[in-house]
Amino acid sequence: MSLLVVGSVAFDSVKTPFGVAEDVLGGSATYFSTAASYFTDVKLVAVVGDDFPEKHVSFLKSRKVDVEGLQRTAGKTFRWKGEYGYDLNEAKTLETHLNVFEGFKPEVPESYKKPDVLFLANIDPVLQREVLHQVERPKLVACDTMNFWIGGKRAELVRTLAEVDILLINEGEARELAGEPNLVKAAKAIQGMGPSTLVIKRGEYGALLFGTDYVFSAPAYPLESVFDPTGAGDSFAGGFVGYLDNMHNFDEKSLKQAIIFGSVMASFNVEDFSLNRMKSLDYKEIESRYREFRKLTLFDDIA
Repeated sequence: MSLLVVGSVAFDSVKTPFGVAEDVLGGSATYFSTAASYFTDVKLVAVVGDDFPEKHVSFLKSRKVDVEGLQRTAGKTFRWKGEYGYDLNEAKTLETHLNVFEGFKPEVPESYKKPDVLFLANIDPVLQREVLHQVERPKLVACDTMNFWIGGKRAELVRTLAEVDILLINEGEARELAGEPNLVKAAKAIQGMGPSTLVIKRGEYGALLFGTDYVFSAPAYPLESVFDPTGAGDSFAGGFVGYLDNMHNFDEKSLKQAIIFGSVMASFNVEDFSLNRMKSLDYKEIESRYREFRKLTLFDDIA
């Protein structure tokens, strides 16, 4: 099958209690594509400036990510600078320079227009909808969003969600979008907006999957070393959606397995800065950690 992602490619500067990384490769579509590439073929639509090094393009190609849709525009690439304290669940944004990303108008190449699965990464909901209307209706449409769009473009976001099958957001965003503090009630409200499936990412506390008539909870993997949580949510989405595309199946069993594979990819991502851990990853490690996740949640029934 084929997976199309539309989102950002960026440079990140990150400080955590465990180190500093300056101008390293980042962006929602970059993390997503890298994680998903371990499961399926990925086509990428994004924009970078003329300062974007060819070595980063070569890395994406090495992961067999199709970069025909990567636009190069005169100007500087999107840059984000942030800092984490010992609570690694939340970043403090220090600087954001949209640069060429500010005028980003996604253009889907002709060869991309029949994707089996489409992932709309965290961009303006109007642009997400425009991408949807540039392609033939995929078998599955998944998307991400954030509180900036929930608060600033709510009506447009709701219009987009009406055309989406799966929404992936964190618990704060779920509560804000639904206007409901209880996550179970919030999930029902969001599903009423369009997505039949909702994934709520909970950082170090795992993830929740709300289907049409079931709920599934997955833990986070207990790690000894967490260096940088930047991109963890996008890596989770890449593992989750990439696995679904690979399976050619979107039933309850596949969705539950996909949640674990998403958690696996996020757990690897946070072990180093930028995509350093993902670059050295071997698929056997992914399978091994999937089995470790299964052990975390396996227990006997009442005697």
